[in-house]
Amino acid sequence: MMKPQYLLHFGLNRPPFSKEIEDSALWLPPSKAPLVDALEAAIRERSSVLLVGEPGVGKTRVLRALRHRLSQTDFQLTYCHNATLGRRDFYRQLCTALGLSPKATAAAVFFAISTHVQLLSSQNAHPVFIIDEAHLLHQDTLDHLHILMNYEWDSKALLSLVLVGLPDLAERLRLRHNRSLESRLTLRRRVGALAPEDTWEYINFRTKAAGGTRELFARDAANYIHEAANANVTTPRDIDRLATAALHEATLNNRDRVERDVVQRVLSLDAHYLNT
Repeated sequence: MMKPQYLLHFGLNRPPFSKEIEDSALWLPPSKAPLVDALEAAIRERSSVLLVGEPGVGKTRVLRALRHRLSQTDFQLTYCHNATLGRRDFYRQLCTALGLSPKATAAAVFFAISTHVQLLSSQNAHPVFIIDEAHLLHQDTLDHLHILMNYEWDSKALLSLVLVGLPDLAERLRLRHNRSLESRLTLRRRVGALAPEDTWEYINFRTKAAGGTRELFARDAANYIHEAANANVTTPRDIDRLATAALHEATLNNRDRVERDVVQRVLSLDAHYLNT
């Protein structure tokens, strides 16, 4: 397959801002390192976690950094991203993710999962269920999740639950009928936007990891991308999009570096699109 022109122009061997990147190659901004440390400590203590943040701030990246730190022998992470299902279908999805055969009734599905959790515990492998987009969970599922965490008369922590979603999730959990679940979420954290210095380092890291041998973005161009992304309240997802568009625009104009005026051009094209 022929490489996109901007990769050839800048001497890159792959798209620098693609989400297709190995966990081991993820860049963790300095401002997010304490967050990942706290998550890792909580899981190692067999606690459960609430992680919220606005769309695109990097919640999944934080989770991938966490996954990279945890031993696959000692911890079994199961990721569920379809939170829009009713309780029975949600547990059937979880069964499938665990490699279990989904059962016919809600009680049978729940029993299969809880038995599997106890089996893993006997094998010294701690299960961690990560539920993404958890703000979309049906209320009947939220009403039941705390029961999934109850083992041996609620005396043993055999399962860690990680609920990930928009800030609305924290508000829902504070409602009286969700307090049984909220009280079991020992660690509660919010993922914030990148700092300006984070954005500059992130852009340089990603371009160098893609084969760049020099700084492809001027410092003020990176700062401008940061300001524009934060204006939309989404970062680093918008940083990826704007930086890629800036590389395309610089290539079209035969520029050997992305300067501030290139980013301004990209943003003006965005504004034109939104106003047509």
